[in-house]
Amino acid sequence: MKASLTKTELEEFPLLHRGKVRDIYEISENELLIVATDRISAFDCILPTPIPGKGQILTALSAFWFDFLSDITKHHLITANFEEMPENIRKHKELKGRSMIVKRTKIFPVECVVRGYLAGSGWKDYVSTGEICGHKLPAGLKESEKLPEPIFTPATKAQTGHDENISESEMAKIVGAEIAEKLKSLSLRIYDKASKYALQRGLILADTKFEFGMDETGEIILADEVLTPDSSRFWSLEEYKVGISPPSFDKQFVRDYLESIDWNKKMPAPELPSEIVEATLNRYLKAYEILTGKTLCLE
Repeated sequence: MKASLTKTELEEFPLLHRGKVRDIYEISENELLIVATDRISAFDCILPTPIPGKGQILTALSAFWFDFLSDITKHHLITANFEEMPENIRKHKELKGRSMIVKRTKIFPVECVVRGYLAGSGWKDYVSTGEICGHKLPAGLKESEKLPEPIFTPATKAQTGHDENISESEMAKIVGAEIAEKLKSLSLRIYDKASKYALQRGLILADTKFEFGMDETGEIILADEVLTPDSSRFWSLEEYKVGISPPSFDKQFVRDYLESIDWNKKMPAPELPSEIVEATLNRYLKAYEILTGKTLCLE
């Protein structure tokens, strides 16, 4: 199995943030370097076992989607091509394939979630209340069923712990009514185009989350990662059935394993067996290959 990268230390650049997966550095006044490591988290805990090559898959797939969606929205990506990056970045060979130079952007403190199917926390909310984030849904829907139409269900961005689902009115209080409406419209348009494309490739985009920011001109742009297995729930159209949670091309496989063992979902998190690591990597790679029609040679 390929070597993994779990942490970066770039002395030339100030480290602005080390997230669950990404390390973010300042490389100039207007540009950042985002490095996708092979860290993986579940139940808000970073697991001690990485998924080798995961960061490269996330980077390559985000670059694909940023380009694919450029007719709908501008984005923060300047380049994900390692050969185009400055020499003081290229000398760190471990960053190849997993780095993006992006515009510095003021990120809105909300997750823009779109759900096209009844799954995950949305399914749990529906079972208990008949609603998801203020959206009243028809009675009698089953798990994984397609919704009458996609719904926008924003969430707060938690620095620690779970993101919390909020209503659109609560979102408007955070970012302002005009911005909230623009983010909702953009999110639904992106989901519409991406889900139709994915379906043509044999994948169902059940739900996803986006992050947006504002650039120096005041324009709203798409940021962070987009439509990866870390931020989206993809199902195989061939294996899809209503009434069950279908096999997915994301880290649900890891969550299912962790649910099956005696762990209290608090740190320290347990190691992952090699077969779980390999199966998870294969799911991420398969999602990339299906969506892009390309193979990815992991460094």
